[in-house]
Amino acid sequence: MSTNTALARRLRLSDAVFIGLGSMIGAGIFAAFTPAAQAAGNGLLVGLVVAALVAFCNASSSAQLAAVYPTSGGTYVYGRMQLGQWWGFFAGWSFVIGKTASCAAMALTFAAYVAPAGWERPVAVAAVLALAAVNYFGVTRTATLTRIVVVVVLVALAVAVTAGVSTGLPGLASIGGGGLVSGGAYGILQSAGLIFFAFAGYARVATMGEEVRDPARTIPRAITIALSITAVIYLVVAVIELGTLGARGIAGTATPLTSVVAESGWAWAEPVLRVGAAAAALGALLGLIAGIGRTTLAMAREGDLPRWLAAIHPRFLVPHRAEIVLAVIISVLVITVDLRGAIGFSSFGVLLYYFVANIAAFTQGKAVRRYPRVVQGAGALGCAVLVITLPVVAIIVGVGVLVVGVAYRLISHRLGSRPWHTSTGPI
Repeated sequence: MSTNTALARRLRLSDAVFIGLGSMIGAGIFAAFTPAAQAAGNGLLVGLVVAALVAFCNASSSAQLAAVYPTSGGTYVYGRMQLGQWWGFFAGWSFVIGKTASCAAMALTFAAYVAPAGWERPVAVAAVLALAAVNYFGVTRTATLTRIVVVVVLVALAVAVTAGVSTGLPGLASIGGGGLVSGGAYGILQSAGLIFFAFAGYARVATMGEEVRDPARTIPRAITIALSITAVIYLVVAVIELGTLGARGIAGTATPLTSVVAESGWAWAEPVLRVGAAAAALGALLGLIAGIGRTTLAMAREGDLPRWLAAIHPRFLVPHRAEIVLAVIISVLVITVDLRGAIGFSSFGVLLYYFVANIAAFTQGKAVRRYPRVVQGAGALGCAVLVITLPVVAIIVGVGVLVVGVAYRLISHRLGSRPWHTSTGPI
């Protein structure tokens, strides 16, 4: 392999953990609990547990696979190697479309907190272009900026939690007496699917397999550490929001954490929460752009996307063409879609991506197995169940975009743009 086709291995364990945290502790924690409360009321706590369990299953599958296939592309590569080319394509295309929509959601959330009224979309586009530039100039800068963002977000969350505790958490009294299941099974599952959107960043570490040192050891550890920290933080924040505002209060506001601060009488801290929310959205957007660019790189190398997207910058050693195209597409989405639609479409793609990851890990042999097969089976089932709780429109649009991708692959093969045979995995 020539020097301009390989990515540099610069990331240590701490870098990878912070990239995972920056991808997960994003705008979701500032926004996802509102629709979850609308769906399940106090049952959002059960939905949070379900989402965390599905996320753990998915993370364990990603870690097990990444230890064997430490290369860029994540489940796109895993699916190809373990299940065949079409499985890999299905995972890769689901990831690209789902996470591209998620980028739009993060950018819109950032702008909602910092932009003057009427300027939200231009500010969101500016954020996309700025962070695409950060990624363009090298992954070490991405890791450094992600560390800063994570610290800012954690400080803001600490302020909100302290403010909530100062109220005495009166809303917790309403949780007993069947309150946790008052939303019904469907409502709880729907809340889990919505909250899962906020968990889904841990695979960002696995997609950067060519850039971490000692990937077989670093990637599994980084995924597990980042997910565990995130789950604890989310549970604490959910309890504080319910205790301060109650389920109805959460459901009635688009910014529940700022409402917690206001309810406590700490009005001075509202700007801190807004800065934290903006930083959270930027942190998630930063990690997303890097992960999607590298999955696009892997797919382009195999001809499942146009091959010119596989170019690596000779100086910065990043997939620069893929990231430029991605920034343009995200900017178009920011201008044309709303936040709710972007989140629903993103969840559709991401859950299907992890469905393939679990199936691929299930087929791995005993010699490389880190977790029992029942974990991967539970993960696949969980992903399938959560997908069907999504809005019908999101499912229809998602299926339509998947069909477009399949049609492109079939046509490109038929026209002879690449041979059917490949050395990277079974047919």
